[in-house]
Order: sequence, then structure tokens, then C-alpha cells
Amino acid sequence: MMRSSTGTDLMKLMPLTVALIAVNVVVYALQTHYANVIYVMHSGTTAGSQPVLGSVDGRFALWGPMVSEGEWWRLVSCGFLHASVLHIGMNMLSLFFLGRVLEPALGALRFGLIYFVSLVAGSLGVMIAQPDGLTLGASGAIFGLAGALLVISHSSGIGIMQSGIGPIILLNLALTFTIPGISIGGHLGGLAGGAAITYAMVELAKRRRSENGSLSALVGISVAAFLAFMVISVMLARSKYPSVG
Repeated sequence: MMRSSTGTDLMKLMPLTVALIAVNVVVYALQTHYANVIYVMHSGTTAGSQPVLGSVDGRFALWGPMVSEGEWWRLVSCGFLHASVLHIGMNMLSLFFLGRVLEPALGALRFGLIYFVSLVAGSLGVMIAQPDGLTLGASGAIFGLAGALLVISHSSGIGIMQSGIGPIILLNLALTFTIPGISIGGHLGGLAGGAAITYAMVELAKRRRSENGSLSALVGISVAAFLAFMVISVMLARSKYPSVG
């Protein structure tokens, strides 16, 4: 007799995925609680002011001028903010299904490395393509997970169309370029970052005799990539919005 998965089963199967969804939901509850319209001022740069929906967005959403003023944490915190119930609902549903496939196969550590490298790669994409726009959402990291699944399917000899992830990515890219207000840089950056770090993971697994050695090398590469994407993003922001003070 088959039984359905319980919350305990999901925690054992994909603990990090469940934790990430929980954090996103809690943060969204805080966003809605403080959802009065305010203006974020930027007296230290050549930028002016930007209206945001609440103090949580104002302090933690990604916006180039504030990154240039030293608020580097926005490159990470933006990935835990969402603009609407539909926005967070679609992202968390995608995270659930991708996490259900990837985390049991890779383990929580590898899954987490891909997720957070993809997140900051998406932020770098925003700093390159759309630094003037206020950006928030987990979709950069989620596109990175889709890129990871694409690479893993290919390395396993499964055609990208056969696996089903190819059409899904193509559809989402089509929506990215046709629907106004979607972060093109964030989606493309996250996809590229997730695919790249997963490719490194696959290659390390092929070349390393020791599982621990392969994992240690992957952690080192992931931390280096994470920090490099952060530093480059801050440098780009400072070059675009030089201080006037």
C-alpha cells in the first residue's frame, strides 16, 4: 500500500529545499507587514531616489546605486524577496520541484552551493544588464538549478529535450524576454552560473579518485566563484554610480 509523503519525509529527502522555501515565505510575510510605500534616498551617489513597497524592500532589494554605497548584502538578500503572492508562489513551486529532483541526488551541500552561486551570478547579471531597476526574487537561483539539471542530464547521456528540462528552460527564457518587468540579467546570469558550477562539479567527480577530495575542491571553487561574483558586482555598481561626496 502506497502512502503519501509527509512533512517529515520531505525534511529527510530535501531538508535544504524545505528550509529555503520556509525562509522565503517568512520574509514575504515581513514584506507584506511593512508594505507602506517609502522612498529610498541616495545622497552619496549620482542617483536620485527610488520608491519601494516597504522598509524590507528598501533595505534589502537589489538596486545598483545602493550597492555602490557599500550595501553589498543586497546582492544576496534580494533573492529572498518577492513582489506578490503570484511571484513567490511560482518561484517556490519551481524550487520545490527542482529541489525534489536535485537535492536527493546531489546532497544538501552540493545543492546549496549551486543555489547560492546561482543567486549571486543572477545578481551580477542584474548589475551588468539592469542596474537601474529595483530587482528582487529567487528566480536567478532557480534558473541556476534548472541549468544544473540541464548539465547533469547531458552528462548522463540524456538528451536535453528528452529530459524535459530543455523545453522548460526555453519556455521560461521566452517569457523572460517577452513579459515586461522580468529581470533578464538575473535569469540569464543565474542560468549561466548554475550551469557553470555544475559542470565543474561533474568534471571534478570524473577526475578525482576521492569523493572527499572532489567535494573539497567543489567547495573551494564555489566559494571563490561566489566571492568573485560579489566583488565584480560591487565594482560594476561603483563604476556606474560614482560617489559625489
